[in-house]
Amino acid sequence: MRRNGHKTDPLLRLTKVVWPFLLCLSVTPTLAANWQSGANQMAQRIAGITGPGAVAVSVTNRSSLGSADVEDIRSKLLSELAAYGVQPAGSDQAAATVQVSLSENLRDYVWVAEIHQGKAEPVVVMVSIPAPDKAAEERSPTPLTIRKTLLFSDENRILDVAVLNGNPSHMIVLEPERVAIYRLQNNQWQPEQMLGLVHVRPWPRDLRGRLVLRKDHLFDAYFPGVFCHSGATAPLAVTCDDSDDPWPLSGNVGDLNAFFSSSRNFFTGALSPGIQKQTIGPAFYSAASLPREKYTLWALAGVDGATHFLDGMTDQAYQLGWGSDIASVRSGCGPGWQILVTSNEDGPADAVRAFEIPDREPILVSPAAEFDGRITAFWMDADSGSVVAISQNSGTGKYAAYRLTIDCHQ
Repeated sequence: MRRNGHKTDPLLRLTKVVWPFLLCLSVTPTLAANWQSGANQMAQRIAGITGPGAVAVSVTNRSSLGSADVEDIRSKLLSELAAYGVQPAGSDQAAATVQVSLSENLRDYVWVAEIHQGKAEPVVVMVSIPAPDKAAEERSPTPLTIRKTLLFSDENRILDVAVLNGNPSHMIVLEPERVAIYRLQNNQWQPEQMLGLVHVRPWPRDLRGRLVLRKDHLFDAYFPGVFCHSGATAPLAVTCDDSDDPWPLSGNVGDLNAFFSSSRNFFTGALSPGIQKQTIGPAFYSAASLPREKYTLWALAGVDGATHFLDGMTDQAYQLGWGSDIASVRSGCGPGWQILVTSNEDGPADAVRAFEIPDREPILVSPAAEFDGRITAFWMDADSGSVVAISQNSGTGKYAAYRLTIDCHQ
């Protein structure tokens, strides 16, 4: 069953923008190369707060705009500010500082200005500029293919799987009450060691678990309210303790982490270390990252049924009709990254599709990869080049772990 438990409208609808002290202003639609109206509106709002005088203004690009557009916007904004009596100055001589961030959501260009004056609370104003539809220009001429490779199947419930390539290769299978380690022999996975998990608190009904490979020891395992880690030498042992430490959202140490509810099946929304200034987001089931040139856009499958896009400054929420399981994959195809998305439909079987978000509109770039049951776990692999998907056969009840990759047709 879908974790969010309901269907959503597949049409894109802006549902909310999360920002303290937000003053929102829409601008008449204009061509992307003509930023005059936006600059005028932004300057008017800034000057209305700072008044005339010396102000330190900085402009940071977090959008897909090129350097020529960014410089054009900066020049027009400074010119419009001067018309309102606001003169640029260094931060040591300015009565106020204004940090302007050029970002975008799936529909519009979004300019956010954070205004600091003395010890007063910062004030944030925003200008939204509808952008021309570039979806037809950006659509991939040849659809990509999601390649589904079976890793392991078993009668026991599988929470996560990790494969260690070597001679011989090994596979770690995370289950609710144990970690099973297998060795590849004659093209078959043979059991090598079974490590029981000792935990005091009972697991929640819809249990989720995360397996992460480490360099100084073999693995860490994350459960709701419990953290387990292996030893570093054979024969392996595993130790589990109560813990509220955040879970890694990717397999890479130092990437974004999020706190998981100890009694439910979702992330609370508290982030560590955060997406730049954003340390709190909506409660969510899963996340996908899309690296940009100067920032990383994070997509969160919210508990509220919406997909939230966080860029370090703003939270834009949309009803996309996506399921509760999403993950990103670094394929090298097209823009380099895609988001894999489960379906949000009732029924005995699930499907996964790939999307790209080169600008504002999600673009479907692959046919559906079909499964014979519902997907129960969906995690980005350690190298970011694949996604591990766990499904339960709707007929037999058997679990299967797959590796999902992108075929570029090159």
